[in-house]
Amino acid sequence: MILLRRLLGDVLRRQRQRQGRTLREVSSSARVSLGYLSEVERGQKEASSELLSAICDALDVRMSELMREVSDELSLAELAESAAASEQVSAPVRPMLNSVSVTSVAGVSPERVTIKAPAEAVDVVAA
Repeated sequence: MILLRRLLGDVLRRQRQRQGRTLREVSSSARVSLGYLSEVERGQKEASSELLSAICDALDVRMSELMREVSDELSLAELAESAAASEQVSAPVRPMLNSVSVTSVAGVSPERVTIKAPAEAVDVVAA
């Protein structure tokens, strides 16, 4: 289960750490207790909109930027959860293809080679 408070806390912590600031500095600027801010960052407490606004002001980050980053994290978490659930249910049987090794193609580097095949028949693994 994806918990929004955990994602929000992770994003807040990253924002603070990117600035090289301590919990103490941000909690003082936001006028929030250090312990409570720590619990918010660890996803143990739900932050009210007023508290988020104070933390964003202390971090000099727009709330819309914070929420956009949380939204992006949520999208990735949902995709990962969905992929994990579909793998557990049943993995589709796909035809196996032999390995292909590309060393050179008429002046094109191997990173730029495109191999066309039915999407359901190919797993691409970068080595």
